[in-house]
Amino acid sequence: MIAAQDLHTELQFPQETESQLSSDTDFEDPDGRSAKTGKGLQAARKGKKALGDKAKGVGAGRGPGLGRVNGHHQENGMENMTLFEVVKVGKSATQSVVDDWIEAYKHDRDVALLDLINFFIQCSGCRGAVSGEMFRNMQNSEIIRKMTEEFDEDSGDYPLTMSGPQWKKFRISFSDFIAVLVRQCQYSIIYDEYMMDTLISLLTGLSDSQVRAFRHTSTLAAMKLMTALVNVALNLSINMDNTQRQYDAERNKVVAKRANDRLELLLQKRKELQENQDEIENMMNAIFKGVFVHRYRDAISEIRAICIEEIGVWMKLYSDAFLNDSYLKYVGWTMHDKQGEVRLKCLIALQSLFYSRELGARLELFTSRFKDRIVSMTLDKEYDVAVQAIKLLTLVLQSSDEVLTAEDCESVYHLVYSAHRPIAVSAGEFLFKKLFSHQAPEEEGLPRRGRQSLNGSLIKTTVFFFLESELHEHGAYLVDSLWDCASDLLKDWETMISLLLDEPMPGEEALTDRQETALVEIMLCAIRQACECHPPVGRATGKRVLTAKEKKTQLDDRTRITEMFAVALPLLLAKYCVDIDKVTNLLQIPKYFDLDIYTTGRLEKHLDALLRQIWEVQDKHTDTEVLEACSTTYHSLCNEEFTIFNRVDIARSQLLDELVDKYNRLLEDFLQEGEEPDEDDAYQVLSTLKKISAFHNAHDLSKWDLFTSNYRLLNTGLQNGDMPEQIVIHAMQCTHYIILWHLAKVSDGTSLKGDMVTLRKQMRAFCLMCQRYLNSINTAVKEQAFTILCDLLLIFSHQIMSSGREQLEPLVYTPDSSLQAELLNFILDQVFIDQDDDNNSTDGQQDDEASKIEALHKRRNLLAAYCKLIIYNVVEMNTGADIFKQYMRYYNDYGDIIKDTMSKTRQIDKVQCAKTLVLSLQMLFNDMLSELGFNIDRSSSAFCGIKELARRFSLTFGLDQMKTREAIAMLHKDGIEFAFKEPSPQGEGGTPLNLAFLDILSEFSSKLIRQDKRTVHMYLERFMTFQMALQREDCWLPLISYRNSLQVGGDDDTVSVISGISSRGSSVRSKKSKPAAASKRKLPEAEENSCSSTDAVWMNREQNVQTPVMMHSPHLTSTVLRDPKKMRPEDSYAAAYAMPTEQLPQQPVPPQQQQHHHHQDTIDYNTQVTWMLTQRQQAEARQQQERVSMHYAKMRNHMQQAIRRGSGLMEDDEEPIVEDVMMSSEDRLEDINEGMDFDTMDIDLPASKNRRERTELKPDYFDPSSIMDDSVLNVSMF
Repeated sequence: MIAAQDLHTELQFPQETESQLSSDTDFEDPDGRSAKTGKGLQAARKGKKALGDKAKGVGAGRGPGLGRVNGHHQENGMENMTLFEVVKVGKSATQSVVDDWIEAYKHDRDVALLDLINFFIQCSGCRGAVSGEMFRNMQNSEIIRKMTEEFDEDSGDYPLTMSGPQWKKFRISFSDFIAVLVRQCQYSIIYDEYMMDTLISLLTGLSDSQVRAFRHTSTLAAMKLMTALVNVALNLSINMDNTQRQYDAERNKVVAKRANDRLELLLQKRKELQENQDEIENMMNAIFKGVFVHRYRDAISEIRAICIEEIGVWMKLYSDAFLNDSYLKYVGWTMHDKQGEVRLKCLIALQSLFYSRELGARLELFTSRFKDRIVSMTLDKEYDVAVQAIKLLTLVLQSSDEVLTAEDCESVYHLVYSAHRPIAVSAGEFLFKKLFSHQAPEEEGLPRRGRQSLNGSLIKTTVFFFLESELHEHGAYLVDSLWDCASDLLKDWETMISLLLDEPMPGEEALTDRQETALVEIMLCAIRQACECHPPVGRATGKRVLTAKEKKTQLDDRTRITEMFAVALPLLLAKYCVDIDKVTNLLQIPKYFDLDIYTTGRLEKHLDALLRQIWEVQDKHTDTEVLEACSTTYHSLCNEEFTIFNRVDIARSQLLDELVDKYNRLLEDFLQEGEEPDEDDAYQVLSTLKKISAFHNAHDLSKWDLFTSNYRLLNTGLQNGDMPEQIVIHAMQCTHYIILWHLAKVSDGTSLKGDMVTLRKQMRAFCLMCQRYLNSINTAVKEQAFTILCDLLLIFSHQIMSSGREQLEPLVYTPDSSLQAELLNFILDQVFIDQDDDNNSTDGQQDDEASKIEALHKRRNLLAAYCKLIIYNVVEMNTGADIFKQYMRYYNDYGDIIKDTMSKTRQIDKVQCAKTLVLSLQMLFNDMLSELGFNIDRSSSAFCGIKELARRFSLTFGLDQMKTREAIAMLHKDGIEFAFKEPSPQGEGGTPLNLAFLDILSEFSSKLIRQDKRTVHMYLERFMTFQMALQREDCWLPLISYRNSLQVGGDDDTVSVISGISSRGSSVRSKKSKPAAASKRKLPEAEENSCSSTDAVWMNREQNVQTPVMMHSPHLTSTVLRDPKKMRPEDSYAAAYAMPTEQLPQQPVPPQQQQHHHHQDTIDYNTQVTWMLTQRQQAEARQQQERVSMHYAKMRNHMQQAIRRGSGLMEDDEEPIVEDVMMSSEDRLEDINEGMDFDTMDIDLPASKNRRERTELKPDYFDPSSIMDDSVLNVSMF
């Protein structure tokens, strides 16, 4: 069929074309009889493109109020909108818009076609328009090149990519317009060898453009045009078939009844339809080979997705022509596309084909070729793609059972346990179709319910699948996956009960114990799903509000569950009383009961039977899970809102009385002095204590006063040291519950007057007892004591008084330093260990992966419990230093916990958190010194590890330097003091012991803003001697690198706030070179003088700071007039320790005076060195000033030219703006490229406005120009 030659991109248009059209051919010719025949694309292959003569004598009698002027819609004589604007607004019906265009085409097809061309150009986002002259005289490629120049280069958006509801509707309206246009023109206009030839030629050329907007829009238009033509071809094919049948029927008549005229008409009609079909096929060939073949592999994923989406439509609509391997191969190839959007379109296109069994049967070759790819896509990284791949395989499974192998199906089966619910539900539907939807002939006619029913067989199949998947702890996920498609099966609890209780029929194979356990679990999961109506943990997609229908279904299911299991549950418990797994699951069913039904349904005798069975279960079991399940069941049944409360409460009280009496009796015998307790006594005490602890978790046993007995038991264990560990563990757990229940009473105000005093004494005594057990030799006991201590310290912390509970203040318990130290030592000894050193895994199986994971989980819980104490300020924050220092070493195991703790502590107190971080680094540094000695190799792994940890710490401070400004400054202060704290082991003149720590501290220098770098640098120099600044040996490199980190890049810090130093310093400097301009923004005298002296305020805040290994330093002054980047280390030192500016000598001092001063003052030597270095500084400053002046002149010349080119600036306004830009950049003049293009330079606001706005900013605590004294700030930094 589609075998015509490729259509060239630049189609040529015919010189002359028939333009006489009948007025009704496009609306009233269902058979296409009046359509013009011809070879529509032959004329397009002629050489010269020229516009045909205008239509003559057509459309003269158009309606009075409707027409077109210059390509615009005209209504009632008023020019309205272009075709693009009409489609964009979308208010007009597409049908009327197309009808209007057709009328215009009949009247003047050149103008109408030009309007249609401009419509596609404008839909591409191009602001240009094709004129009639361009249309007549230019080739397509030239027109497209011309239109490319009209694009808005500032924005890459165009209508198809713009966001918003209007543009989403535009895409739909755009597609509808093309479809309606072809449908309305299908009887004559599309065969006139003019419109379609021109349109296809244009779209083909645009689709080959380098401009994405042209390519995207034209591809969408061409694909929609192709879809419309497919519909036309399909209609023609149907008409041809009908005509052929009519012709055959007429010809088969006897000669007497045969109408020869009708045969000729039918023959002529068939011939015309065939010619039209050939024309349409030529057009489709041109679009397919000219657009699709090139664009289905376009670089833009949206374009590729359009092509694949539309070819799927073609294959479904016109399967006879397109559903073959020649076209299917494009879909198969594109399933390997890198973009999930394109892969998704492939799967959806194939789904539409497999929905039909007739079409699916014709896809055998394709399925065999690409089946493996489809199966692999079920594990696609894009969840939407994976879901559609599973749905496609489900359709393939429905079409044929033999296509998918067992391995293919198994790859889908395991996805029912996926955490992503849509994938799991799709896999559950696949599983249901594969295993449950096929009935064997012998299964027909089976009962609907019961053991012998069809559901009985299906439930067994579900159990078998659950066991074979070997994921026995995920029954809830399997049920949730099958719930949407097999809820009726999973709600057949009657059949499940029958399978568990009834005896198997003769010849029937009974369920094994393992299968019964799995069935009980599935039954419980189905009950939970029906009553809770939400997915299991990990699959919830957000809280969903149930509809009225879902709520009614939920209530009905809950009623059915209660009526059914109120009778069956005691029988099930009696049968499986000794089975731990079954009993644990069965005892969870009563919490889903509607307890009113026990009364309304007269089921009290079944309630008594249930209570008896619970008593039997707790009496026979000592397993913690079973006992807790019994306790939970009693708690569910003991609801005061229901009439059965008294009956259940009596049974519970009798049970607890018996347990407590037995426990006290056994404890007296067990603790008798002088007798060695045997194992039987210890077992009896332990089993009874387990039961009491389990019940005390959910029930208040305060009236039995168990604290005294438990405390006595724990105290005896400490004294003798031979108490079994499990007894100690459960005794501590039970005592913990006693205190919590006591606290609940005190908090509610239902306690007696002296209960708070009693609680306070018991709580403190128990905490001391647990503290003593932290030193036990048994690890399990220590872990229990630690966990309980952390819980109690958190509960009885200062936060117990929150929410208006100030009356609980006497209960606040703050751990002393010894307890904090013991807790920290426990963490360091038990948590931060290698897995190979952990000897506490289950059954000693060190190589068992599961036991290692369990041990790691336990250690993570211990660490999290301690970190909560740090976060809630129960223990000192600096104790976290021992935790934080392990961040790198144990990153894989505890990195998330430690990082979250750092984040929380920073939110509480940024400064204290920073001090804790630097303390952790100091600890690691000291540990390294103790291991490696005084000679530190900074390339060693230990030192590099500490430095990497510092880098990680630095990253946690984020990008907002203003929020962490004070914290970072305090971190540097503590680091500097630590570096100079210890004197040199080599004696005077050697490097301080901790000097290498400055190399680690330099990792935080990038977090300092410009002002603080300078201030920290001045603080560093307080600890330095003159000789230190002159040292260049390798051992002094940490000091040199740290000083450089505080200087290099300090002047181009774009993150720092507006500094008064730079602007004021700029003004001071500008007075020498630009007195006229500088006078316009002259500062107050007092403010100006403060610049040279206030830098020392930050340094002098804490006068009691000791500066070891340092001689007495002279008075500090500002270095604002000095460019730090141009200073040598010794010059920087001299500038920081220079005399005040007004005291600098203006002339060289004679040597005699120098000698005289040397005898008068003890610091004359320093003064002499300072004076000599100052002379050198002044000489360099003069040279610097000359270089600055030269750059300033060049920049000013460029700036004045740029400003004069700007609009709205007067000559008088240029000077202040230029000067402000220059002055704010005076420290960067050396770095500015002379060839900079000032035409694109953004000019800031005038300086006067900037300074007015600066007063509204937050106080600049680290800006020496804003720091006068501590009374101004009311904040002491150090």
